[in-house]
Amino acid sequence: MRLIPAIDIMQGQCVRLSKGDFSTKKVYNSNPLEVAKSFEENGIKNLHLVDLDGAKSKHIVNYKILESICTKTNLNVDFGGGLKSDNDLKTAFESGARQVSVGSVALRQPEIFEKWLQNYGSDKIILGADCKDRKVATLGWMETSEIDVISFIKKFEQKGISYVICTDINKDGMLEGTSNNLYKKIVDETTVKLIASGGVSNIDDLVKLKALGCEGVIIGKAIYEEKITLKQLQELC
Repeated sequence: MRLIPAIDIMQGQCVRLSKGDFSTKKVYNSNPLEVAKSFEENGIKNLHLVDLDGAKSKHIVNYKILESICTKTNLNVDFGGGLKSDNDLKTAFESGARQVSVGSVALRQPEIFEKWLQNYGSDKIILGADCKDRKVATLGWMETSEIDVISFIKKFEQKGISYVICTDINKDGMLEGTSNNLYKKIVDETTVKLIASGGVSNIDDLVKLKALGCEGVIIGKAIYEEKITLKQLQELC
């Protein structure tokens, strides 16, 4: 299972939110590149980079930070937040992203998402299947649909998607454990490579997610609040 630390960017700073609520912003570092380098120095190979400003603005904003991290580290970066147009994707990939995560467009404009999947391939496009009470949420989690998240994943599995990031918004940033029952259903009912996100609080959570069959796990606040140390992650790597 891949261990994937997260860096969320708002106004150029490394921040974390609780349950996706922008009013709960807590700044952990004003230099995202510094944080990314610290991950790499501790044996981490992957990074989940989220453009929160982009998610609110509905177009890519922090691509310069993406470019800086991609040119000054060897991390494999998946990038999400505000990717709404062909130009947004072009900018993300030209700035060095290895993969991009797309949720809102997949829900609202599936024909565009399917075109991107066809043009770039299933190794480049990750389906962002973020949910609240199992209902898919979009636009930086500011809007919730009536679409069941597993049905949503199955629909795009049929279209050829390989990678899925599923975040349980109720768990995100709360350090209260992960949605293992939901992830087990996804693993049992689909063949996608599931990247679990939201609620990781300690090493035991990582062990359980691996046992469930998750391909990867995104770790955010647990690192910044030192519930999981970079030394522990290094040992796991």
